[in-house]
Formats: sequence, C-alpha cells, structure tokens
Amino acid sequence: MRAVVQRVTRAAIEIDGMNTATIGRGLVILVGIRGGDGAADLTWMADKIIHLRIFPDRDGKMNTSLADMGGEMLIISQFTLYGDCRKGRRPGFSTAAPAEIAEPLYNQFIEEVRRRGIPVATGTFQAEMAVDLINDGPVTILLDSEKTF
Repeated sequence: MRAVVQRVTRAAIEIDGMNTATIGRGLVILVGIRGGDGAADLTWMADKIIHLRIFPDRDGKMNTSLADMGGEMLIISQFTLYGDCRKGRRPGFSTAAPAEIAEPLYNQFIEEVRRRGIPVATGTFQAEMAVDLINDGPVTILLDSEKTF
C-alpha cells in the first residue's frame, strides 16, 4: 500500500462540476492499493498517517500529529501510485490491485481511520475527480507499507 500525504489548509473534490467532498485543515491522502495488500497494510498505514508529526507545534517545529491537532482527512483512491515508468514511456500498472480487490481495501482503510476518531471525507472510487487543495508548507510525505522508500 502506498500513500502520498499532503498537509493542507483546505481541500475539495469536484465530480462532474459538483463539489462532493470538502475538508478544512488536515491531510489529503492519495492511496494506492497493491495486489497482495491486506489488513496489516491498512492498519500500519492508518496508524502511521494519523500519528505522523508533520504539523507545527507552538515553536513552529513539525512536532504535532493530525490526531493531536484535531484535523480532518480527505482520502482519495489513486491506483497510479503503482505506475511503473522504468521501461518505455507509458506507465505499467501490473502491481496495482484490480478494482474488485482494491475497492473493498480502500473502504476498509477509510473505516480504519474513522474508527480512530478522525473526521474523513472521501473521493469516489474509480471516478474522474478534480482535486483542489492548498498544500500547507508545502509538506508532502511518501509512505509505502512495504517500506520500499
């Protein structure tokens, strides 16, 4: 499982010209599900993201987590995080989980985060979305449950 974590002051999703999700201060999470991912990956990723100390404390140091500061999370499915561009010019997506496997895991990830008391807004699985966000910092973190980076 991979995630791009972006600290934001606000974010929104638009589908077919309609605003479908909005958050204030918090995190936008782009989530990619790999074939072979399971419950352990979801739990690890949820805990890691919620407790990442990437918000400023009183001294301006990144020392506060989303859980500590009471922020929101916008979670968006993003299979292209498993795009392999090492050969040729067109990405290959053979390691991304097929939709019938990825969608239930994506929904379980959302529930893992909600169970921990974080307010969550979401994208729509497999929808074409316009994501509008203000990246705060900017702070962007890459995570991989296989710890490949």
